[in-house]
Amino acid sequence: MNDKLYKMMNWPKIEEIIYSECDDPQELLGPSAAGKSTLVQTYYPGAAGAEIIFETTGKSYPCELADEDGFFACLLPMPPENVPTYSYVYTFADGSQVKRPETYRFAPIITKEDTEKFKYGIHETIYELLGAHPRTVDGIRGTHFAVWAPNALRVSVVGDFNHWDGRIHQMRRLWDSGIFELFVPDAFPGDNYKFELKLKGGMTYLKADPYGNEAQQRPDTASVISNLGGFAWEDAKYLKDRAKASESSPVSICEVDPRVFRTEHGTSGFRAIAKELIPYLKDTGFTHVELMGVLEYPEDASKGYQVTGYYAPTARYGSPKDFMFFVNEMHKAGIGVIIDWVPSGFSCDGIGLSAFDGTCLYEHRDPRQGYHAGLNTATFQYGRPQVSNFLTANALFWIEKYHVDGLRMDAVSNMLYLDYGKQNGEWIPNMYGGNENLEAWDFLRKVNSLIKDRFPGVMTIASEVAAAPMVTADPSEGGLGFTMKWNNGFVSDYLEYIGQDPIYRRFHHNSLTFSMVYQYTENFITAFSHEVLPEGMNSLLERMPGEAAGKLANLRLTLAYQFLHPGKKLVFCGGEESRDQEEVSAADTGLRNLLKRLNELYRTNPALYDLDTLPEGFSWINSMGAKECILSFVRNSRTGSSVLVAANFSGIPKDVTVGVPVAGKFKEILNTDDKAFGGTGVVNVRAKRTKAKECDGFTNSLAIRLAPLSLSVLQYIPLAAPDKE
Repeated sequence: MNDKLYKMMNWPKIEEIIYSECDDPQELLGPSAAGKSTLVQTYYPGAAGAEIIFETTGKSYPCELADEDGFFACLLPMPPENVPTYSYVYTFADGSQVKRPETYRFAPIITKEDTEKFKYGIHETIYELLGAHPRTVDGIRGTHFAVWAPNALRVSVVGDFNHWDGRIHQMRRLWDSGIFELFVPDAFPGDNYKFELKLKGGMTYLKADPYGNEAQQRPDTASVISNLGGFAWEDAKYLKDRAKASESSPVSICEVDPRVFRTEHGTSGFRAIAKELIPYLKDTGFTHVELMGVLEYPEDASKGYQVTGYYAPTARYGSPKDFMFFVNEMHKAGIGVIIDWVPSGFSCDGIGLSAFDGTCLYEHRDPRQGYHAGLNTATFQYGRPQVSNFLTANALFWIEKYHVDGLRMDAVSNMLYLDYGKQNGEWIPNMYGGNENLEAWDFLRKVNSLIKDRFPGVMTIASEVAAAPMVTADPSEGGLGFTMKWNNGFVSDYLEYIGQDPIYRRFHHNSLTFSMVYQYTENFITAFSHEVLPEGMNSLLERMPGEAAGKLANLRLTLAYQFLHPGKKLVFCGGEESRDQEEVSAADTGLRNLLKRLNELYRTNPALYDLDTLPEGFSWINSMGAKECILSFVRNSRTGSSVLVAANFSGIPKDVTVGVPVAGKFKEILNTDDKAFGGTGVVNVRAKRTKAKECDGFTNSLAIRLAPLSLSVLQYIPLAAPDKE
């Protein structure tokens, strides 16, 4: 090397780069001013020679070897602003060559303002900057990589584009933000990559991208460069109508586990699932589908509740564009899409967020705060602004990029209470000595408020079982701001009741009626979800008592009672029919017909939804018939229309007299014992007139026939005057 170049060399910095311990390689690598000339330095491990090639003219300049490990320098006879686009051609001892565009000539894409907003946890679109994003910069195509790893000594991006060699693309640390970034030409969508982190003690390891938009399919664990733009959405009308939805709109959700959902071709991709699922949802009349396990996760056994890739739809079912296709097709069919979202904790798998930069970055250091043994997940450190930002931006990301209509948040009780599911000695009280996770409460208020403000009509749904107060109340009133909450109390009590042999149900009547004591404390969903199915059970039918006919009758009664009870509806797909059989059995057909009729009745009758969250929407006729196992009540609407419901939970037929608040005719519009639903046909065929006979505290009453284990719904038809007895 000539003396002039030799004197320009920063040898300690060169050593940092060669030993991969530099957090600002651009201080040395790439072009830099040297008077009226430009000093260009480059490092390519193992290269024996290098030259610079100007892309526009083809003119070349040889580089001098500064270090035999592959560090080169060249003095160009022009200032930096006059240096055109160039590449390096590296030559190896065996004569082979490789051509690489310059990586270290591009200014930072992330601004100081961006890093400040992230520092304080208020960068709502941080997902546009962190992660891997294909871009064209100064006419050069490539990918911009950025990752938050404040405690790493050095971070590199490695992948298919650089032979997975962490020495080639060492990233620069941006100020004191803890963010490393680098624009890499020739890194394109479809390339696999990871981040290589080196700690101060010398330990080097690989991590998947926390903000990665796509991942390899298990068991492989790399992130994949993905371009989320360019999809031709066709759901503008649906999104416009969604914004007009309110808490009085009907919501009927079919919960689907893509792992066990099988298409007619035996495949399970998002596109194939949409093809089969839409006709089923349209036929049965559900307004929404809720998908389990959409976010990337490593272990099938976790069902998607131990997440490694919060910004990537799982590769099990296809690409990000495949999931966009799924949502788009659902919206075109008028069906909303809800996904399970898991801010309660993340997978402890080594490739993910756990101990990300060698420290407990996303989780708490103390395992009493940072680990939940019951869930086998690490707990987010909600009070760290960058972690809170990661999660709030993630919630907005799925709505913005994938147009999803709702997020069902799992294990909210584990977030809210430090001791939930833990034993003494496994948790630490908050600063006031209580068991509330104050940081998690604040986080949930923030994310729910952001979604409500930015995306009217998008739902947030809490799965919360610890009876936390004001889960669906507005944050301005001290609430958490969820749109709805799963009514786990109703489900638990009801299944305890219906699981009894009918002759013993009289002793458990309170389990059937208790839900109405607290019904209006929250905005509830009655959810017969996958969570009510013990290990090994595939459907709700298996939880019903009795022989085959009794099980079916109990299930018909259960579904009808759920749809007539106040609250939105959720049913786990699979409880109503055996979808993996070539020919659907008569029983399955009956259950499907019942679901279709229940959804139709629910969606078209305002009495069943428009006063859902107000006491005026429901009134008991008789809730005290424990001995007879009989219940009756009325559902009301704002316009004055109403329906009468009578249910027989006993195992014997009943002729019952039910008090009614008004005189007139009542026409039966649904009976679960209808033969069309698989019943025996004991129905009330003709419209029935009320009698001026006192019953249940009312001056008029109605006589109804009820088969064993059946429910009847009757519509009121006004009359001029009741018949006299």
